[in-house]
Amino acid sequence: MTPTSHPIIPIKQYRFYFESSGRFRLPEYPGSAWRGAFGHALKRTVCVVRNTPCNQCLLKNVCAYSYIFETPPPAGAEKMRKYTATQHPFVLRFPDNASHEVPYRLDVTLFGHGQRFFPYVVHALQTAGQDGIGGHRQVFALLRIDDVDLQGNVQTIYQNGELQPQRQAISPTSPLMPAQIELTFHSPLRIKQDQKNLSTSDFNFGALFSTLLRRISMISYFHTDTPLETDFAGLTARARTVQFASQQLKWYDWTRYSSRQQAEMNMGGMVGSVVLDTLNLEDFWPYLWLGQWTHVGKATSMGMGAYSIRTTSLSDMR
Repeated sequence: MTPTSHPIIPIKQYRFYFESSGRFRLPEYPGSAWRGAFGHALKRTVCVVRNTPCNQCLLKNVCAYSYIFETPPPAGAEKMRKYTATQHPFVLRFPDNASHEVPYRLDVTLFGHGQRFFPYVVHALQTAGQDGIGGHRQVFALLRIDDVDLQGNVQTIYQNGELQPQRQAISPTSPLMPAQIELTFHSPLRIKQDQKNLSTSDFNFGALFSTLLRRISMISYFHTDTPLETDFAGLTARARTVQFASQQLKWYDWTRYSSRQQAEMNMGGMVGSVVLDTLNLEDFWPYLWLGQWTHVGKATSMGMGAYSIRTTSLSDMR
């Protein structure tokens, strides 16, 4: 593994299109429903050692389900050795008007080595749709899959049961840093600081950046050949001094049912936008740009913490 001083995470983004009869009867935020169905379908597909916890299975380090959904740190890992799981190699993403689009659209982003399991992802999501999503078990039939490059260009790679060869994954390269950026959070952003969830009133750039930096560092360490080596302490300390130019955030409440804990869980988070003047913030820019694909905060694999960046140049500000 070759350490780098700037973040490098090869990215592949796929857009799944489904059709479904009748009106959509999914939860208002469907991330948990899709992730749960995806995980159950993937485990049924690949698990050959039934009734054995993944962490006790001899195949855990070569199993698609274990790698994608359990993601245990490999033997000999220098980071997160005390944890049973690390950052997953994927996120789901939904359009802002997911409940109204026809055909139904779901984006899947894979990081680094997660790309090698893409055929399993296709089969599992197709099976999940056929089995039904959400409490009403709405059935979705997979129509096609587009490969979406980093510029938003699409190429259909799956249709009529045939999967085409894949383009190579590449890492997003940040453009020249603009004078001002606006981060828009499209799905609930849930971040903890000092053991409590931040609200719209105490949300700050320091907490946002330190959470994003840790996530990017863990993804690059566990899922790529280019682990990040940088001044983590220095970046984190400087981030605490940065203020937002403005913010328009609101709290979005939603709950999901956890089959593991057999209980309803409150998963509320912030949605809306923040504006940031970027003078002297060059060191933060590559991470903020890359975060558009990795997401940030809690429950990213089910689509939370998704954001996009709108840039403003000096001429636009005059």
